[in-house]
Amino acid sequence: MSSHGITIPTLIVVLKTLTLLLGGLITYLAYKAYQRTDARSLQLLAVGFGVVTLGVLLAGVVDQFLQYDFRIGQLVETALVTVGFAVIVYSLYAEG
Repeated sequence: MSSHGITIPTLIVVLKTLTLLLGGLITYLAYKAYQRTDARSLQLLAVGFGVVTLGVLLAGVVDQFLQYDFRIGQLVETALVTVGFAVIVYSLYAEG
């Protein structure tokens, strides 16, 4: 299925790339905030978003470069997003 020559796989790659860039930016900004304040919660927030972003990156690598079954990439991404979100939730409860 395509609309104006744009295929679903192309849209997925474009959206995953944007997700990777935005996740990287959020991770960077959270880390810079941690450096300014030395607040452990901001450090954990940066780690959490970094893990989520890593999940997006590795899913793309598994799918596009390693050519594994699409479901393997989804499994890798889902596992890392889950861990990343757990760290983010913990960061919101962390003191300092």
